[in-house]
Amino acid sequence: MRRRPFIRLLAAAACAALLGTTAACGDGTDSGAEGSATVRLGFSAWPGWFPWQVAQEKGLFEANGVDVELTWFDSYTDSLQALSTGNLDANSQTLNDTLTSVSGGAEQTIVLVNDNSTGNDQIIAAPDVADVAGLRGRKVAVEQGTVDHYLLLLALERAGLSEEDVTLTPLLTDAAAAAFVAGQVDAVGAFAPFTTTALERPGSRAIATSKDFPGAIPDHLAFDGAYVREHPEQVQQVVQTWFDTLEWIAANEAEAVAIMARRGGVSEADYRTYNAGTTIFTREQNLAAFSPGGDATHLDFQADRIAEFLVRTELAPSKPSLDGLFDPTFVQAVT
Repeated sequence: MRRRPFIRLLAAAACAALLGTTAACGDGTDSGAEGSATVRLGFSAWPGWFPWQVAQEKGLFEANGVDVELTWFDSYTDSLQALSTGNLDANSQTLNDTLTSVSGGAEQTIVLVNDNSTGNDQIIAAPDVADVAGLRGRKVAVEQGTVDHYLLLLALERAGLSEEDVTLTPLLTDAAAAAFVAGQVDAVGAFAPFTTTALERPGSRAIATSKDFPGAIPDHLAFDGAYVREHPEQVQQVVQTWFDTLEWIAANEAEAVAIMARRGGVSEADYRTYNAGTTIFTREQNLAAFSPGGDATHLDFQADRIAEFLVRTELAPSKPSLDGLFDPTFVQAVT
């Protein structure tokens, strides 16, 4: 779940930049990254990140010789803030949110593409809303500044509408899904597993999904930039563990689904419905995504588009620099 307003995340990133250190602002917490081999890795409720739970439970971090302190966040934006303020060394997050943090002054480096959202981010509407054009004048609940806010704006633009044509109801994603089920709003922007909640409203259905906008919502492993420079061996071991975990999942599918569904708080049957909506990237897909290119399959192209969106919607004060944001060397070195 995402619980903190966007402005607080920007303030946290700016605070970390002002201090010029990875120490957290205001709470006196030492980041512990300096001279430490431990990787403090955060993740939250998204199907593309649940494999980290498998890695932990099956001892795959240890098998690669890396000490990982894996932290689950009920609040996705709390995890973003934790990385920006130095309370994590790495976090699982979207490209949108990484760019938001960078625009606020945080130094972060993307070392791995976990997945692309290919349907698990959705705009779900009441039975009497036929399509996105039918949202004109309707109440739409979404968590502002999130990828589902981005998806909503992309869908509205394609339908010839803008945010001004709807009544935006800003709510946390879990609360937005609940409000939709209760009939308090006409549509909701949500991501799995909260899409499962939203679709409990009789007759509701997705009228736009991330599948309609290929490459628009990539999900990554982002490290604090200083940690990458100081501890490249640990970064490599974590990236290697990710691909080893994917191999383990492929060989032990039933047990893996049980672990990931339990972490997500959903049934195994519901978890399996998320498979098509989250495309986990292979090493080859990672290498292609990291390479420069002129369409949405390439990170540099997509990052430029997202950065423009963030500035246009005043979600970021200025277009963030992409210098040093993408580092493919760790994926390249995977064996």
